Amino acid sequence: MEAPVSQSNIPWPEEPPQLVVVADNIRSLHNVGAIFRTADGAGFGGVILCGITGTPPRQEIRKAALGAEEVVPWRYFPSTLEALRLLRRQGYFLLALEKTESSQPIYHVSVRTPLALIVGHEFHGISESVLQQVDAVAHLPMRGHKISLNVSVAFGVAAYELSRRILDGA
Repeated sequence: MEAPVSQSNIPWPEEPPQLVVVADNIRSLHNVGAIFRTADGAGFGGVILCGITGTPPRQEIRKAALGAEEVVPWRYFPSTLEALRLLRRQGYFLLALEKTESSQPIYHVSVRTPLALIVGHEFHGISESVLQQVDAVAHLPMRGHKISLNVSVAFGVAAYELSRRILDGA
């Protein structure tokens, strides 16, 4: 299946948005809501929800999104790999946000548009099968004792960095 199973009432743009986020198996509906709200604020043109990731309408999503789920177009795919295949055919650069042995700091990774930023499960991260399909893997440098941030917070940091570089031309 290559078409989304469900999508928002807002039509998906005919021209591919320059920036979209792919939520790979995000378990917390509050994180999903925060991703919608941040995507709207950072200028992302769409949210792609995959796997176990919950979809609107849900009160928990709305509570964190504050209505952003009603203005940012979204699509749902049962499989992240299906979504990535479609994005690849549409010319998207696929960037995973994950700390790996070969990942680069987000501030140094070379990207192009249109760009899809993939964020993953709160505990397990992005699956290896998804990581094998992306063009690049970036991470946020961690300066404390912990090795990661909450997925919605990490998305926020990366989203604004990419927005600054791509939409603002910095």
